[in-house]
Amino acid sequence: MEKIYKREEYLKKIRGFYHDSMIKVITGIRRCGKSYLLKSIIAELIESGVSPQDIINIELDKKEYLNINTPKKLAKIIEEQITDTNFKYIFIDEVQNVKGFESLINAYKEEGKYSIFLTGSNSYLLSGELVTKLTGRYIEIEMLPLNFQEYISMKQYFAKPLNPNIYKEFEEYIRYGGFPGSINYDNYEDKLLYTKNVINQIFDKDIKNNKKIKDKSLFEVIQKYIVNNFGSLISVGKIYKYLTFDQNISIDRRTIKNYIEILENAKIIYPCELFDLKSKKVLTGEKKYYLADLSIYFALNTDNRINYGPVLENILFSYLKSKNYSLSVGKIGTLECDFIARRNMNEYFYIQVSKNIDDNKTASREYKPFYEIKELYPRYLFVLDLIIQDNVEGIHNINLVDFIANNEDLK
Repeated sequence: MEKIYKREEYLKKIRGFYHDSMIKVITGIRRCGKSYLLKSIIAELIESGVSPQDIINIELDKKEYLNINTPKKLAKIIEEQITDTNFKYIFIDEVQNVKGFESLINAYKEEGKYSIFLTGSNSYLLSGELVTKLTGRYIEIEMLPLNFQEYISMKQYFAKPLNPNIYKEFEEYIRYGGFPGSINYDNYEDKLLYTKNVINQIFDKDIKNNKKIKDKSLFEVIQKYIVNNFGSLISVGKIYKYLTFDQNISIDRRTIKNYIEILENAKIIYPCELFDLKSKKVLTGEKKYYLADLSIYFALNTDNRINYGPVLENILFSYLKSKNYSLSVGKIGTLECDFIARRNMNEYFYIQVSKNIDDNKTASREYKPFYEIKELYPRYLFVLDLIIQDNVEGIHNINLVDFIANNEDLK
């Protein structure tokens, strides 16, 4: 029997809907673990007493289903597995392989006798367009590659060697990323080759065939600019200026905006908007972008040096996002607070991230935005220091590696 590592943070988000006729759509960048989340759900249903005969599992990327490419063929496969009137659980992996699947899925939902789970990888399914095609109640569970805690936990689950120095393990995680399949490989060169192949698949299958891309070489220039500047303030205007004046490329701003949206829809990058703490408004124009996985950067660049500023921000951004926090960048006049994190009605936090605060100048720079914020919500400074200073004036100094490895929450 296949061993399945259960990703608890995502299972928690969907368990309450196991027996509901609401359509459940699991999205996320290719190879982030969506198929295995479905397998985890199936295993939990059977453990809870659901009969395997009431579970219909169709993996459309498997050899036996490769010819299932129309709603009629899909319906036939489903109906062949319905032998009684019991409530059924339908799982369809890579549903985008069936063109026009939406009407069929809507029809099954309307009968009220099915709990339906879908996954998909192409940019259409991962974009907001799907909402207009699936009528009625519909929820999206968005997955990311493994965060550092999951990465360690999954390696332990499959008895893979761990570096006794957790900071060395953390550095390896930064470079080789959190795509679950890479854990199968112990050799670093093999890990890197696997990751590069995944990245190539994402761009070849989910990006390059997008009909909205009129100029693929231009798209690649914009893509590289955003990937190489993750964690920095970016705007359409800034990219326009770079292309027009630095690269002597003629382009209109609407094309830049469309190409950024394609990268977002494929879940390769995630926007983090600026929030002005004085006016209490979201600022338009500039925003930061973080990568679904840091291996995207290292797979596309020959320079494997780690720029800890944006790297640590990206890791914390992904970790908190996986735990259902909403994140924005705080703006206080000319100062910037790396993150404002929100969850539920009364969970609100201010966050700074730095490799260390081992000198007064660095400490002063990192603490300064906190002193300008009037609201008395908790403040966190995340660092890589092995020896953490005592908390300063209500600011929690936290070791980032320990915080994530211990699966902690803000509080």
